[in-house]
Amino acid sequence: MDGVPEPHTGWTFLTNHARVLAAIADNHSARIRDIAAHCRLTERAVQKIIADLEQDGYLSHTREGRTNAYRIDPGKVLRHPAEAGLTVASLMSLLVKDEVDRATSTTRSRPHAAT
Repeated sequence: MDGVPEPHTGWTFLTNHARVLAAIADNHSARIRDIAAHCRLTERAVQKIIADLEQDGYLSHTREGRTNAYRIDPGKVLRHPAEAGLTVASLMSLLVKDEVDRATSTTRSRPHAAT
């Protein structure tokens, strides 16, 4: 199927909900297609995750022309008892880098060509 990301095998540290929320925190007007590609999920899975996040008050959106602008509630407390008291803002601070940090870390992590 065209447009369906290659599945990931094995375990990961983050849930798909956390990945989608981080992608939205990084770009509040990202298209579902772009979020899906970034998170390696199907567009339908991203739609379902966004609906879950909106239903529980972690996320809301407003329509701006043909696109959605998302708003994350940074004060919302995480759901699991093990993270009692931790907010969405604290989670996002760990997962989302600003553009300067991203550019710097990308430049540093690139392997240098042997001469």
